[in-house]
Amino acid sequence: MKKKIKKWFPLIVSIAVCQSAGGIGALATNQSVQTWYQELNKPSFSPPDWIFGPVWTLLYLLMGVALFLLWQKKEKTSIAIIFFGIQLILNSLWSIIFFGWHSPLFALGEIIFLEIAILTTIILAWRQSRPAAILLLPYLLWVGFATVLNWQIYLLN
Repeated sequence: MKKKIKKWFPLIVSIAVCQSAGGIGALATNQSVQTWYQELNKPSFSPPDWIFGPVWTLLYLLMGVALFLLWQKKEKTSIAIIFFGIQLILNSLWSIIFFGWHSPLFALGEIIFLEIAILTTIILAWRQSRPAAILLLPYLLWVGFATVLNWQIYLLN
């Protein structure tokens, strides 16, 4: 039994770390999504509000598996894991800035740094674990879409 727990523990921790980052973002988001966010002018391509929760839950799951794959490599303190941590912090920070501070402009600047950090993480992960890098691609694409959405919300408001 201990062997099974030891085998799965890094995966569980990796997913929990990523889902926790999502939880931090959700705390900032929940207070504003039904009030301030509803009053904003949004572009026609803005998805319905209900889609964000399931998409982010899936993305954090994929991120957790990617982190697990990197963690399994011999270079446990690799630069890829360091950048993974940086992008995860930036991910939570965006929600705080956009929803918590009600600042689409500052959030737009911050999300550009987030995209750079994600892309850097993918490039560095590619050298250690191609599956980990591939698992991060949907996240990069979604944040790219979120950047365009953030920019349009800033322009429209």
